Amino acid sequence: MRVGLLQYDIKWEDKKANKEKISSIIENSAYKGKIDWLIFSEMTLSGFTMNLSVSSLDDSDRDFFANLASKYNMNISFGGVEDGYNKLITLNRKGGRINEYSKIHLYAFGEEDKYYKAGSKSVVFELEGLRVMPAVCFDLRFPYLFWNAAEKADAYVVIAAWPARRAEHWMTLLRARAVENQAYCFGVDRLGFEGKIEYSGNSMGFDPLGKVIIDAKSDETIALSEVEVSPDLVSKTRERFPFLKERKPWDAHSAVSR
Repeated sequence: MRVGLLQYDIKWEDKKANKEKISSIIENSAYKGKIDWLIFSEMTLSGFTMNLSVSSLDDSDRDFFANLASKYNMNISFGGVEDGYNKLITLNRKGGRINEYSKIHLYAFGEEDKYYKAGSKSVVFELEGLRVMPAVCFDLRFPYLFWNAAEKADAYVVIAAWPARRAEHWMTLLRARAVENQAYCFGVDRLGFEGKIEYSGNSMGFDPLGKVIIDAKSDETIALSEVEVSPDLVSKTRERFPFLKERKPWDAHSAVSR
C-alpha cells in the first residue's frame, strides 16, 4: 500500500474554495493514480473552527470525498464534524464509509470542549489488510490511547490542526507513538494561518522502527510513502524485538499511593 498525505493552506471557513484547492492539488500531483490511501488534516474543509454551521459536514461535503475516492480509485481519510463530534472518517476506493472515529480528547485550552462533544471509545478498523487506529490532534498527547490498541493495530493515523510553534512536539510524538508501539504512524497537519495562529504542516509518516518514510515538510503538496506500507514489517519488527510482550498491567493509583 502506498500512503499519501495531503497538506494544504486551508482557507478559513470557505468550503467551496477548499474543495477547489484539494481537487487541483490531486489532479496536478505527480502521484495521481499511484495513491492507495490519501489522508487529509483535521476539519479538512473548514479549518479548526468552533463554528458548527461551517465545520459540520453536509451531503455535498460527503459526496465530494466519495467522488474523489471513486474517481482516483483510492481510500480516503478526512476530518469533519457530524452530530457535534469532531470526526476522522475513512472511505474505501468506491467512496463507501468503512469507519468513523470521534475525537476523545478535546482541546480545552482552545475551548473545543465548549462547542463539541467528546467521543467515548477508540476503534481499530481494517483497510486492505492493514489494521488501523485513528486519532485526532490532541489525542496524540495521550499515549495510553495508542498503547491500549497496540496489539490490534499495525498503523496509527492522526489528523490535526497543530500550531507551528509546537511543531517539534508534533513530530516527536508521532515518532514516539511509532517506536513505542512498533507500528506505522501517519500524521497530517495543515498549512497557513487561522488569525494569528500559524500552521507549518510537517505531515509525516514513520515505520515501526521510527524511520521516516514520508515527509511533506512545509510544502503544499501530496507526499507519498517512499516504500510499500505493509503489516508484514510490523509483524517482523515485533518478532525480532518482542517488546510488547514485556508490558505489564499498570494501576496508576496504586503506583502513586505507594
